[in-house]
Amino acid sequence: MALDTYRKKRNFKATPEPRGRKARNSGHSFVVQKHDASRLHYDFRLELDGVLLSWAVTKGPSLVPGERRLAVHVEDHPLEYGGFEGTIPKGEYGGGTVLLWDRGTWAPAGDARRGLVKGRLDFELHGQKLSGRWHLVRMSGKPREKRENWLLIKGDDEVARSEADPDILDERPESVATGRDIADIATEALGWSSKTGKIEKKRASGRTPTGGTAPDKASPKLAALDGAKKASLLDFAPPSLATLMASAPSGNKWLHEIKFDGYRLQARVEAGKVRLLTRSGLDWTQKFGNKLISTFSTLPAHTALIDGELVVEAGNGASDFSALQADLSAGRTERFVYYAFDLLHLDGYDLRGASLLSRKGLLEKLIDGQTDMVRYSSHFEEDGDLVLRHACRLSLEGVVSKLKDAPYRGGRTRNWIKSKCSARQEFVVAGYVPSTTSSKAIGSLVLGAYRGGELKHVGRVGTGYTAAMASSLFKQLERIRIPSSPFAQRLSADEARQVRFVRPDLVAEVEFRAWTADGILRHASFRGLREDKPAADIVLERPKAVSEPKSPQRTVKLTHPDRLYWPDQGVTKEGLADYYAEIWRHIAPFVVGRPLALLRCPTGITGEKFFQKHAWKGINPNIVLVHDPKGPPGEQLISIRDLDGLMGLVQSAVLEIHPWGSTVADWERPDMIIMDLDPGDDVAWSTIVAAAEETKSRLEAAGLTSFVKTSGGKGLHVVAPLKPKAGWPAVKAFTKGIADAMAADSPDRYVATISKDKRKGKILIDYLRNQRGATAVAAFSTRARPGAAVSMPLGWTELDSTIGPAYFTVDNTPIRLASLAADPWADFRAAAVPLKASARGKAAS
Repeated sequence: MALDTYRKKRNFKATPEPRGRKARNSGHSFVVQKHDASRLHYDFRLELDGVLLSWAVTKGPSLVPGERRLAVHVEDHPLEYGGFEGTIPKGEYGGGTVLLWDRGTWAPAGDARRGLVKGRLDFELHGQKLSGRWHLVRMSGKPREKRENWLLIKGDDEVARSEADPDILDERPESVATGRDIADIATEALGWSSKTGKIEKKRASGRTPTGGTAPDKASPKLAALDGAKKASLLDFAPPSLATLMASAPSGNKWLHEIKFDGYRLQARVEAGKVRLLTRSGLDWTQKFGNKLISTFSTLPAHTALIDGELVVEAGNGASDFSALQADLSAGRTERFVYYAFDLLHLDGYDLRGASLLSRKGLLEKLIDGQTDMVRYSSHFEEDGDLVLRHACRLSLEGVVSKLKDAPYRGGRTRNWIKSKCSARQEFVVAGYVPSTTSSKAIGSLVLGAYRGGELKHVGRVGTGYTAAMASSLFKQLERIRIPSSPFAQRLSADEARQVRFVRPDLVAEVEFRAWTADGILRHASFRGLREDKPAADIVLERPKAVSEPKSPQRTVKLTHPDRLYWPDQGVTKEGLADYYAEIWRHIAPFVVGRPLALLRCPTGITGEKFFQKHAWKGINPNIVLVHDPKGPPGEQLISIRDLDGLMGLVQSAVLEIHPWGSTVADWERPDMIIMDLDPGDDVAWSTIVAAAEETKSRLEAAGLTSFVKTSGGKGLHVVAPLKPKAGWPAVKAFTKGIADAMAADSPDRYVATISKDKRKGKILIDYLRNQRGATAVAAFSTRARPGAAVSMPLGWTELDSTIGPAYFTVDNTPIRLASLAADPWADFRAAAVPLKASARGKAAS
């Protein structure tokens, strides 16, 4: 048996150590126990196959890469030992004081069992003191040597330390469980700690692998908490639900949290056993991987019930339900993050009657020190509308406002108010239309919601599906097809065209921009299936006051509207058309009446791509053809004059729009300058921001007002409007002077030459966008790159670590624009001035 040696060495009538047993289920916990026995050492333990593999590290772990610490392989210990802290009586095996020095989870690099056999374990630690990459390497044994010697070695990574840095053993000597040091434990009477109060004698049944103590009496702090009452841990608590309102409440009695875009889950912890429960009480523990479960099991609590939301954060840092769905479908668990925002029970006390601030205060202490996988959800106490505007500016989903002093109440109440940046709701899937571009895939879903017990038709959603999701939905829906419509009212001929009806069992989450007068969704985008919500509960949910955005109607007919242009983001041709219709008034000044260069991708970003400046056969009639006065006779360039022209570009698979810096009304005199700050590899975002601010200062010294936008790629564009007085040669010379001056003044940061071998670690100040026939991507244009990013105009004060060069996308840009109190580029044209003849000299000085 795996624990025979451990048990033979101990008299459990004399020692408080747990007898333990081998566990059936395997997790990924690790612990380090500081052990002051015949000589001080550190016991390093990794959970594998239901036991703790154990090494005695004589000098303790070192954070200096390559420094070898002897680790003697000893007998396996039971998982219960991972929570042991106390004194082993003298004369007993291992007699001395044991302190729980560190705990967390570990992740092997490769097959851990094979590594043990071969004598090398490579792994990552996620603890409160130790983290990063580590190695255990077995040494060659000497003849007749009984013990098995290994070396514990820190990997070279961002958390490693140099020899000159403080020793972690001296810097952090305290227990991660109680805050005591080794002397406290050695001198205090059994069952009492001056720092933690009552500590009951440990029982084998009351230990967790790395969790807290099973108390016979709860903490005095909990007993004294107003509204808390002693109670057994509930199996499940009906969750508190927020009421939808058009705006966030104001006043100092409210606090405000960012609304997450994921799965609402209760984390139930009892004696190291963890369950994750949906808002309807379904047990989804097995869906999210062992690492998350192990993280919860390390919480310093015997029993706890936590309310929170599981999310996946996309590349821009915002939670993304579509990305969560994709990871779940693919079996990926490494990006999961659980944000804890409420604590309903802790160590024998029901906290639901306590105030929210009290509950959150306890929760913050409970979560403190956990890995990045479990985080405390912080809150804001500023004015609610201010917090909501900030959230919307960053294109987040919205804000949940909560009464600070209110108890926790299940069901929908006005103690919690949700205010959203965009309209988003769950709808019942009542049918689908097959894809026009792929067999055995859906092209759009037909949606409904219940009103008065009847299923009401609310329209279709034809974008937001990845290729994999479209195929998966097709298989699911084919299995539940029915011969007739499940809607209470008969659909019109147009509404029913090509629809295959299904049993109304599935629930889809959909984001949309508005409702039509007759109750049909406009500009809807699929975000994922909601398996945690029953279809019968889906009713129309609308706030009392709604400002419905008005956008022009597109009239150009799209062929194959369900063609995927960005497969991983699920953005279809129809989705791109909806985006441009929604933001038309913003993009129009930058693309109308200008010669255009176009990047076309007929089958989306994963297929063929080519630039096109000239007319092609079969060009959409809404696209305007123009003649370059200096071009060959009969050769025509491309332009647009209205939304229909832009829709013609979408129909033609144009995924990037690059206009000239001049208009077709004045070809030879540009009306803007564009300085493209293009970073090489390994350039920090803060350095790019500093480069933009320096460019701004140089332009201002020349009498110009500058504006900034993201490129949608890696860098920033600094743009200055001009009165079209100077010709192309003068503008190019002026911008070259700025680029050359910046490169000369800071050669370690900037280059003004295109040569890639000179750009590593530096920023190219690309002035060549400012010559006749050259182009740069338009403000608000999409980019034909993964992520479906757009080039976004910003205010100068928005340049911080929050917003990166590809933060804004087809999906989240309309949210930002609808929420802006003031357009940061509103005065772009009004700020135009002529380029002065003396400006070049000022720029270079």
